Amino acid sequence: MDAEGLKELFEPFGAVTVKRMFGGHGIYADALCFAFQADGEVYVKCDEASEAEFRAAGSSPFVYMAKGKPMKMGYWRLVESAYDEPAELRRWASLGLEAARRAARAKAVKASDRSASAKPKSVSAKRNSASTSPKAKSASAGPEAKASPKSKPR
Repeated sequence: MDAEGLKELFEPFGAVTVKRMFGGHGIYADALCFAFQADGEVYVKCDEASEAEFRAAGSSPFVYMAKGKPMKMGYWRLVESAYDEPAELRRWASLGLEAARRAARAKAVKASDRSASAKPKSVSAKRNSASTSPKAKSASAGPEAKASPKSKPR
């Protein structure tokens, strides 16, 4: 199926963007890839929250070979009824988009946690630590503190 055919297929769901990807097409809504097409099959994003529904409908996951081992991805085959029934297409596409949203939220939280733990000291923290260093204490004490006990004040 080409890009225009995919746009037509997903028309009952709403406007989608189709981009070439890995010899197939990625299907996007709200700037999230929620489905893709490869080797003539359409796969929809799936996660723990929706996998049971896909499994119950007789769908199967997208599997590819990597280094001689099968690798299962979080995308499951679009059920046959979705090709002919607009309500079914909306249902499965909505499940895929919700899974993509959950994945994006989880990724954002993880990135936020990573950046929070890797942040450098704030400017005020640097000032506070600088003012407690011996060098900073002697500099802030004034010229009298710099004079050695043998030297006479001027």
